Amino acid sequence: MRSKKILGVLLITASILLSSCSYLGVQNESKYNVWFIAKSQGSEFWNSAFAGANAAKTEYNIDLHITGPETEEQYDRQNNMIDQAVRDGADAIIFSAISYSENAAAIDAAADAGVKIIVIDSDVDSDKVDVRIGTDNVQAGRMTGNAVLDTDDDEICVGIVNFALGTRNGQEREEGLREVLEADPRVTGIYKVNVEATPEAAGIGVQLLLNDHPEIDVLVGLNEMLAVGTARAVDNMNLSDSIRVVGFDTNVECVEFMRHGVVSALIAQNPYAMGYLGVEYAWKVLQGEHFDNDVWIDTSTTIITRKNMFSQESQQALFSFG
Repeated sequence: MRSKKILGVLLITASILLSSCSYLGVQNESKYNVWFIAKSQGSEFWNSAFAGANAAKTEYNIDLHITGPETEEQYDRQNNMIDQAVRDGADAIIFSAISYSENAAAIDAAADAGVKIIVIDSDVDSDKVDVRIGTDNVQAGRMTGNAVLDTDDDEICVGIVNFALGTRNGQEREEGLREVLEADPRVTGIYKVNVEATPEAAGIGVQLLLNDHPEIDVLVGLNEMLAVGTARAVDNMNLSDSIRVVGFDTNVECVEFMRHGVVSALIAQNPYAMGYLGVEYAWKVLQGEHFDNDVWIDTSTTIITRKNMFSQESQQALFSFG
């Protein structure tokens, strides 16, 4: 659709705090009606994003309606929610797309109706988006690859547990991961399974991968729920001495698995910042500011390992913003 340039936010926490000071006491004569349509509800990732959005809604005096489907496969439910937001008179929609292609028409229709569109986390195939905010997922995939390769082993065989094929951020993470893995001669095989984004489905995917490729010695779960399910499967099969797990996000169960040696690395995103900045930029756009929608406002990403998990930086990534 377009070439992406990446705009780095080096000190995202400082940015939020400074922004809060700059706009302290913002009052609108009538509150903006903003809908936040997530990919799902209930995960620690989305709960953190919702916390950031709720903090910002108070700062910017916005009526915020948070919703999302039960699972990260229900793009049709998201489309219904987009339509409902338009009928409800939404001024802006903060949106994380389940499907890059299948959510595009509904987003285009909302934009044509005058609704401002703020994408966070996962992109949608629309030129009518006003702002894009989130992880540089290709780079995060490269970071995942570096975590996989952080071993003295002479040979490495990798199993990838990824989510829906139509979800942009999962495919970008895999792209970056494969780029790094394929450049290392120690990697003897890369095998992949796509499953629903639930721990249960990830566990089944792990079993399928290991049945077909018992030589796998590293497993990668490319989002929070897949990381949880992958780690559980390795732990339940008592394979933590022979298989390393690399995962995404900072689910408390994965942090415990890291403490006990099941998980070797986590790629920690900053969902709180995504939620906060989603609301902040919705307000800015509704105030008439314009942004380059080819430029991603990149929230920070950190590699956490057993070696560094108790450092100040890692603790902030694991437990920041409650």
